[in-house]
Amino acid sequence: MTPPGPAAPCPPVRLVIFDMDDVLLRYDVEARRVAMGALAGLSGDDVERLVWTSGIEDDSDIGRLTPDAYLAAIAAALGVPFGRDEWLRTRAGAMTLDPQAVALAGMVRESTRVALLTNNGHIMKEHFDALVPELRTLFGPAMHVAADFGTKKPDPSIYKSVAALHGVEPAQAVMIDDKPANVAGAVAAGLRAHHFQDAEGLAAFLRELGLVAP
Repeated sequence: MTPPGPAAPCPPVRLVIFDMDDVLLRYDVEARRVAMGALAGLSGDDVERLVWTSGIEDDSDIGRLTPDAYLAAIAAALGVPFGRDEWLRTRAGAMTLDPQAVALAGMVRESTRVALLTNNGHIMKEHFDALVPELRTLFGPAMHVAADFGTKKPDPSIYKSVAALHGVEPAQAVMIDDKPANVAGAVAAGLRAHHFQDAEGLAAFLRELGLVAP
């Protein structure tokens, strides 16, 4: 019996895809829900039930709701006016950039194409420049929301679609995400992936791939 030969080398990385919330920035979803609830005299738990558990957020994330329909659905659920100003204010208050993770993405970009993929709706795409101008500077037009693809992570098809959009094979792409299910979805799609927990762990992973200097 012939012993198995050495494993085929992995193809070079040509695209690194970063999640946004809880990778490049800290996202305090509970603070956002509390801020939304304060507009209507409701608790954060009320908002979670009325907006998240009800499916409004998911429907926006996969593009089933336009921004106007999404805002109207939230207004109806909360029983108060809720437009772009309210959405932007309550979203911005829950977001804090992680300078170390952003710096690592910048280092990767020096030699390898980078993209952003976040489970968010079209309304987030409308407001990237206002909410995260630093990320716009880093990623340029390669800032993608799940709604662009009609599905969301961890569906393996979304990773394949992003890779194809950037002209690379899945095996040439890497996904960085904080959710184990999303990492598993990327691996199922044929990408390499890293479960983000902190910038130090991400730096070690990127060094192993030769994407940042030792």
